[in-house]
Amino acid sequence: MLQKKRKRKISHMVLVTSDAADAGVKQFRIKSWALWIVIVVLCVITGILIGYIAYEDRIWVAMDNRSDLQTKQIATLQETNAGLRAEKLALESQIADQEKTIQILSDTINQHTKTIQEMQDILDKQSTPTEFPLSGSAAMDTVEDDEIMCVFTVAVGKTVTATAMGTVTDVEQDEEFGYRVVIDHGNGYVTIYRNGSTPLVKPGDSVYVGRALYEITKKHEKMGYQIMKDEVYINPEEMLSISG
Repeated sequence: MLQKKRKRKISHMVLVTSDAADAGVKQFRIKSWALWIVIVVLCVITGILIGYIAYEDRIWVAMDNRSDLQTKQIATLQETNAGLRAEKLALESQIADQEKTIQILSDTINQHTKTIQEMQDILDKQSTPTEFPLSGSAAMDTVEDDEIMCVFTVAVGKTVTATAMGTVTDVEQDEEFGYRVVIDHGNGYVTIYRNGSTPLVKPGDSVYVGRALYEITKKHEKMGYQIMKDEVYINPEEMLSISG
């Protein structure tokens, strides 16, 4: 039989010594593959060092360029940020101005609303028949029947006046007093004035508080006064008492 050849294991010995007179010699045995690894690592490191030395300027230029690019990017971002802050401040200023304008408009609207309400209150008051229907004093009797009426005894020369603002709807003959003037005040109230003197108004006339409707003449000293609310007769004394 043929004998198998044994593979020889090759190893290297490293001797470490010193130039001192009494220095000894140290021996290290290293295997071949380990030696090759050390050689390769040293070659790689040497190559890197040689490459660095050869391309050092280019490396630094590249790093400088990269640093300049980053610096420019940072500067651009800072400018953009500053621009955004300026826009924010401008928007905040615009919002503040708009809020002031809105407040002014709101105050104006509130003032106008208040004025309109005050005017409406005045119109409501002027359209409510609470004033005395004569230019002077007079004796008064109340007739309590289906059509409640106050009957005044008036001195000659006095005038019968509108007790509220409104529109004359009728001027017609009246069997008991002679004439009858009807005024619609536009809010559910209607007033009726009865007297034998010649009426001073005609249908369609707009009247104000105190407008003369009759001038009392001889033999016509009696004047009847009535108020209707929503087509129902009410006692005029109640309205006169409200006005004081």
